[in-house]
Amino acid sequence: MPGEVAYAVTKAALDALTLTLAAELEPRGITVNAVDPGPTDTGWMTESSRATLIAASPAKLLATPEDTARWVRLLASDRASSTTGQILRVEPGASGFG
Repeated sequence: MPGEVAYAVTKAALDALTLTLAAELEPRGITVNAVDPGPTDTGWMTESSRATLIAASPAKLLATPEDTARWVRLLASDRASSTTGQILRVEPGASGFG
């Protein structure tokens, strides 16, 4: 990610934190997961950046806030009670859910 060193390093740190906390807290029955949204259409981008991101997307789509919310709801539910240490990437065509 040229020009985005701080952003890339921060995301990597959050991945490491998620995995470490999951290992530390699993014996106490506490799950730790992360949702890592890719480019999300929230109104922040210019038409040019939007077109560039869509062209780079495997599904030629951008994620929506609702895509991310579905993952968060799933992880907060009992259905994910045994899921820990996962980093879920929300990108249409890449995650299978978004």
